[in-house]
Amino acid sequence: MTIHDDRAHAKNRVNMPQESGDPATGVRWLTAWIWLCAGLNVAGWALSAMGQLNGEGYAVVLLIGTVSSFVWLHFDKSKRIRRKSFRKWLHRFKRPFPLAFLILSVMALAGGAIYAPTNYDGLAYRLPRVLHWLAAGQWHWIHTDFPRLNNRACGIEWVSAPLMALLKTDRFLFLINFIPFLFLPGLTFGVLSRLGARRRVAWHWMWIAPTGYCFLLQAASIGNDAIGAPFVLAAIFFALRARVSGRASDLFTSILSAALMTAAKTSNLPLLLPWGIAILPVLKTILQRPVATAAVCVVACFASFLPTAIANQYFCRDWSGLSLEALEEHGSLPTRLGVNTVYTAFCNLTPPVFPEADKWNSFVQREIPLRLIDKLQENFTEIGPARLLAPQMQTEEWAGLGFGVTLLAATSALVAVILCRKSFFQFRFRSFDDLSRTGIVLSAWVAAFALLSQSEVTPIARIMAPYYILLLPLLLRAPIHEQLLKKIWWRASAFIVFALAAGLLVISPARPLFPVGHLLEKLQTEHSNSRSRARIQEVYSVYRDRNHAFAPALAVLPPNEKVLGMVTYDDPEAALWQPFGSRRVVCVKPDDTAAWLKSQGVQYILARSTLFGEQFPDYDDWARKTDARLVRKIKLNIRADTGPLDWYLLKLN
Repeated sequence: MTIHDDRAHAKNRVNMPQESGDPATGVRWLTAWIWLCAGLNVAGWALSAMGQLNGEGYAVVLLIGTVSSFVWLHFDKSKRIRRKSFRKWLHRFKRPFPLAFLILSVMALAGGAIYAPTNYDGLAYRLPRVLHWLAAGQWHWIHTDFPRLNNRACGIEWVSAPLMALLKTDRFLFLINFIPFLFLPGLTFGVLSRLGARRRVAWHWMWIAPTGYCFLLQAASIGNDAIGAPFVLAAIFFALRARVSGRASDLFTSILSAALMTAAKTSNLPLLLPWGIAILPVLKTILQRPVATAAVCVVACFASFLPTAIANQYFCRDWSGLSLEALEEHGSLPTRLGVNTVYTAFCNLTPPVFPEADKWNSFVQREIPLRLIDKLQENFTEIGPARLLAPQMQTEEWAGLGFGVTLLAATSALVAVILCRKSFFQFRFRSFDDLSRTGIVLSAWVAAFALLSQSEVTPIARIMAPYYILLLPLLLRAPIHEQLLKKIWWRASAFIVFALAAGLLVISPARPLFPVGHLLEKLQTEHSNSRSRARIQEVYSVYRDRNHAFAPALAVLPPNEKVLGMVTYDDPEAALWQPFGSRRVVCVKPDDTAAWLKSQGVQYILARSTLFGEQFPDYDDWARKTDARLVRKIKLNIRADTGPLDWYLLKLN
């Protein structure tokens, strides 16, 4: 969906590929999506304040929004969509690059439609927090020892809430990621072409960059990393567009996009730097519409991370909330920056399937001096970056931009440096506009380095998802890239990138596009001690069952049991709420008494055995304190990296 249409790009279109039937159509759809997401964020907080966070409340909100949209469309004076625009839009996919992206999009959509959500973080805290709020009829600080239920940004949660409240299912939540994924090509073109890349170069990369593994694998997921990328690009795009159009609506949409960017994930906060540089020249528009600007800024505040930051400050005296997770900053910033930079590059250059990952991890553990590993480990809360851990397959929990796109971008930039030599690094400052655009290009890298210097976790390549496309303008600005597009090796490499992405979508454990049931049956019947076969069977089985991981435990409960206690920390709690609306889950903390639990209606408690002696006291002491007896011990395999674990189903006496 192409979204570039301002006057600055209305010239020099000779011999250019057809880009769209009606570019303004894409802009209007994108604008509608941004305003819808911002409105749902505001609606979530507003309904919570009224104690009406439920299906009825959302039905009223959506009714008001629908009527308002029809009224706006009725009085909108902009050009109506022509009938032939759809034919032109369809015609574009006769070209190889758009056709490849269309095929990948259909594959991603098929995976989302076939399979229930399996994203671990989504099932562990993003969906459960929404379910807790809906059960209480309002947002509240949830009674739990698992801090992510409270301290994380909740942008995607507020967009998910109406679907869960009205439809009582999570099967349509993948659309929240899939719809903005379709805007990525047009946004990529709009940003690249405005920040120095030639239009033909931007046109080819608009189809390649969105096929990065982090975007494709999360296009039909309930993850919240890739969803920030369209908001980041839209914030920059509309700010640059407002410079030419002078319309307040572009400025307002840019402000809302930046707010939603922070609400998607707090790791996106450094990206406010390039957005601030982009929007600075058009701030004079604020003086023309002060009342409307003030109203939009209020909406933006509630659509951003700000309400969660205020809640974190109030409940734990830390606006970021990281103190609850013992993630306070320690160690050396330069060390973290260096290690994370190397590790991010390593993760993005790891093949989509890496069967030798275990050997590599053992090699690193054996060859790198233990003292050096321990020294590096002092700067991280997780072991991945310091030990260069590699996964056996790129999954949505790990994947960054990915092997194909990263290698093609790096190779293209390297060839450009060799051919252009010194001119590759030269910037022209003939006007303030040139200076501003250069500032945006360079500040995107500054923002990325700021995140890399702060992060202490293993999946940094995935967390970087909203940054990647904004890093491309610096690499693709050299004019020589337009000549590279005509080279056979470059075009062949681009189609290999598409093929690798398609192959990864087919075998993705979360949403495999082949008869995985037949594969698992075959592996079970074969009597083999092969570790690889056992690993394949375990991974695909865990992903297949994750959405209903607690089904064996729920089968033991009395059918009419509406409340269930849970001793948990980072477990897919959402599976216990199914079917949604049938029961309520109460998180059990170590200091909860039997009297308090009974006051909450808790009779049965499900507890993970490994938590006792860690977050919880010894099992016997805790059971004696709560006056609980064991009903059943159940073995559940929820995470492929830990294997089956014992869970206790207990009943209060």
